Amino acid sequence: MSNKSNGSSSQSQCHDSLLNRFGPMGMALAGTWFGFANPLLHFPMAILLLPAALILSALWAQSHAQAFKNGFLTALPGYAASLYWLAIPVHDHGGLPWVLALPCPVLVGALLAAYAGLFCMGVHLIKPQIFQPLAMLTLGLLWASLELVRNHFLTGFSWLTLAQAMAPWPTTLGLAAWVGGFGISGLIVCVSHSLLIGNSATRVAILPLIGLCLLPGLTSSPRNPEATASVSMIQGNIDQGLKWDVGMQADILKTYLDLSFKAVAENAPDLVVWPETAMPFYFQDPSDLTTNMRLGVARMQVPVLAGAPAYSIPMEPDAPSYVLHNRAYLLGANGEPLAAYDKEHLVPFGEYVPLGKWLPFITKLVPGQFEFRPGRNTEPLQSGPMAMGLLICYEAIFPELAQRQVELGANVLVNISNDAWFGHSSAPWQHLHLSVLRAVEQNRAIIRSTNSGVSAFIGPDGSLRGPTTLFSTKIAHDPAIPLLTEKTFYHEHFYLIHMAFPILTIAFLWVLWRAGRQTHT
Repeated sequence: MSNKSNGSSSQSQCHDSLLNRFGPMGMALAGTWFGFANPLLHFPMAILLLPAALILSALWAQSHAQAFKNGFLTALPGYAASLYWLAIPVHDHGGLPWVLALPCPVLVGALLAAYAGLFCMGVHLIKPQIFQPLAMLTLGLLWASLELVRNHFLTGFSWLTLAQAMAPWPTTLGLAAWVGGFGISGLIVCVSHSLLIGNSATRVAILPLIGLCLLPGLTSSPRNPEATASVSMIQGNIDQGLKWDVGMQADILKTYLDLSFKAVAENAPDLVVWPETAMPFYFQDPSDLTTNMRLGVARMQVPVLAGAPAYSIPMEPDAPSYVLHNRAYLLGANGEPLAAYDKEHLVPFGEYVPLGKWLPFITKLVPGQFEFRPGRNTEPLQSGPMAMGLLICYEAIFPELAQRQVELGANVLVNISNDAWFGHSSAPWQHLHLSVLRAVEQNRAIIRSTNSGVSAFIGPDGSLRGPTTLFSTKIAHDPAIPLLTEKTFYHEHFYLIHMAFPILTIAFLWVLWRAGRQTHT
């Protein structure tokens, strides 16, 4: 009997151990995969499972180190799965074999999972007080603080933030105009905590929390803008494998010009917008391509905003003969360039190699012999009443860049991108959802023009108008894009809000930790 009893006890403990390990991991995997855009089904509310799973894994830990490990292992499969698309450009355009490309989502997922591990250490720190209402608020602030750190650390990677999961339901994002996307993420954690382990006091807070998220979107009424603009976007759908073929340059330019002539004839826009590097040549150099571009715009008699590679000659000693820029040109109705913006936040390993001077054996994962340099001309581009704040590609994921453009006077934001690198994956949709947050945070419409989708006009409330399908040749048009000057509470108190997240987190963690120690003594 004793042996049977001991065997049964051992089996039970083994079962509990497996449940403790793989139960939260399964929850996190389902919440992350279905909570963010994916090829199967995107259900925004599923994202609540991710912080819930992390809280559970932390509560089952016996030490801070084990809490970190549990959180890391719990979050890693979901993050890696949701970033599966990272392997596509690394293999298809970077030239790496699949055996080296496939680990890339795991490596980047591990970086995000490390922040989940830190979150679990915070949960474990206040474990004795975890059921208190203050614990709910503290964990929300802790998550917001960690997303803020992730936005800046190692050049920043603000992808897969909890708030972006809710972008398909823009009514839930109205509070971003008050606390930003990181604040929305914190509220999601608060709701998840209340549903999972809240006592009667914290569960009473669920409805007010949900109401707080919905209230701004439900009660705000759109105001008549001071001015509007009619804009057409051209989605050229140029094959990424042909885009930089010198023999295709003239055909690519003709494709964009022909579509633009059609857009102007049908819609009579105030502006035509082409995507990132839609002109695959150096527009700044005198050439037949540059001449044809200028003559084509002059024939349209409509200003054109178009992306192109550019270069400059650095003046510092021992500098290369020239450096590259990712540039957006604004051409006037007569075809002459009026202004330009150079991308200022470059993609690590895509446009430059971090620590390249010390790690010369690391090369870029995209074609090109020279690295890019960030631009310094960050002023909005002016076309008639439009003061356009430019965000090129990846820049749309960083709230501080949209903040700066609005601070400099932008009354509309323009995000030009080329997401063709990622094939038929969920990356373009995840990118779009981050752009939606920037629109609500800054109370600015966003013109999002891409080479292969998803192009869309994003309203200042986060709503989408005319999103295009992936890998289709399209003309998208909006006859009345609002040009707004009113600034949000989040914009006016941007730095104060971001400072408040970590300061309040540290203060509340200390209070709860002290209270927990006193309870045990």
